[in-house]
Amino acid sequence: MIAFVSGPVAALAPTLAVIEVGGVGMAVQCTPNTVAGLRTGETARLATSLVVREDSLTLYGFADDDERQVFELLQTASGVGPRLAQAMLGVHSPDALRLAVESGDEKALTAVPGIGKKGAQKLLLELKGKLGAASAVVGAQRAAASGPAPWTDQLTAALIGLGYAARDADDAVDAVTPQAEAAIAAGGSAPVPQLLRAALQSLNRTR
Repeated sequence: MIAFVSGPVAALAPTLAVIEVGGVGMAVQCTPNTVAGLRTGETARLATSLVVREDSLTLYGFADDDERQVFELLQTASGVGPRLAQAMLGVHSPDALRLAVESGDEKALTAVPGIGKKGAQKLLLELKGKLGAASAVVGAQRAAASGPAPWTDQLTAALIGLGYAARDADDAVDAVTPQAEAAIAAGGSAPVPQLLRAALQSLNRTR
């Protein structure tokens, strides 16, 4: 397996990068987000996954090893090939996909071209527990354990880290505040990971 390629960027297209490796131009299929981070003539390193078919060898490239790992894990679900897996990563970051699976977020998956409601439901069942924990949730758990920061700050930072606008993050925090206050009133602390999932569901309902 070719784990990565590294070298000058020889050419770029919307979903393709050509990396010169030892005098050979390696054509690497990439998401538009990955291509956007590359510059012709500059040296780049892409994590890669080689997909072998009877009539083709296709190299898929990723910004980091985490993206590649999620790409390969997505293909363990029935009906998910490399093109659909890459399309999913073109719409969502690895952590956003993990959160979608953990929270049963159908709308997040149906935002990917080629995935309908029934397909999203099937994927949520098949991928449950396979992609690992989202780092935003893990970070929130650690912050809650050590926490000088209030739960509102932890939650807002996690949402912004997942790509939501500050105003949307504030609205989502407001939406889950009663849930947090009920937990605190019962003698506990605000359950930040659960609140994060509830906030994401609130944001998806307002799309």
